[in-house]
Amino acid sequence: MATARSTRTPSTRTPSISQAFVLHHYDWSETSLVLDLFTREQGRIAVVAKGAKRPYSQLRAVLLPFQRIQVTLSKPTKTLEGPEVVTLRGAEWAGGATMPAGAALFSGYYLNELLLKLLARQDPHPQLFDAYAQALPQLHANEDAQSQAALRGFELRLLREIGLLPDLSLATLTQEPLDPARRYLLSAEAGVIMANGEAAAIKAATLVQLQAALLHGSSAALQQACALALPALKSALRSLLHYHLGHKPLRTRLVMLDVQKLLDTA
Repeated sequence: MATARSTRTPSTRTPSISQAFVLHHYDWSETSLVLDLFTREQGRIAVVAKGAKRPYSQLRAVLLPFQRIQVTLSKPTKTLEGPEVVTLRGAEWAGGATMPAGAALFSGYYLNELLLKLLARQDPHPQLFDAYAQALPQLHANEDAQSQAALRGFELRLLREIGLLPDLSLATLTQEPLDPARRYLLSAEAGVIMANGEAAAIKAATLVQLQAALLHGSSAALQQACALALPALKSALRSLLHYHLGHKPLRTRLVMLDVQKLLDTA
């Protein structure tokens, strides 16, 4: 009796195309790199860029930090060791600002380090990707108020996206609206709590405006709200991030402090 022949066609592994930024890279071999990419479609992923270190590789001029690129990736394949490997099939520049300089360069690496340490792999955050792309051009070499507002806005977006930011328009413990006549603190353990004269206290109206801007999704509105309380907001978010990072100092911040000491000495 003749056996029925299968009509199923072999599955094809078509490559995927993603918008991405290079967050970090390290050597994989004499000619190849492992890239930590922040993609709009897949979140943070690690890929192998074979031959990217060769002098004649076209990838050398494309795989730069802070540059928006379009990458073509292979489907994950199993290795003998177990974990799946994604290979970079191609990359091209997708437009954007030039490389930052001065303080803006440190600020950009600071944002990259936050993403590396706080985002889980393969957890898409398309709105955070857009916020990152919008924040980079706002970082200036002289670290002005606009740059600071852009940094604080991105920190708020990041914390909210990963579920670590309370509703800023409510007192966290009681879930009651904030008293317009009072100031509040942003505590890592207790959320939004009433202040008692602390320097890092923030006006209730500012917190409500920050929450409204976060819900609206407007980077411009969020930066305007951040500009109303930059020193207090910087202190509050630094403590919050320090708490959730496990009290491990960020490398970029340590480098920035060392550079500032050298400049002060000079």
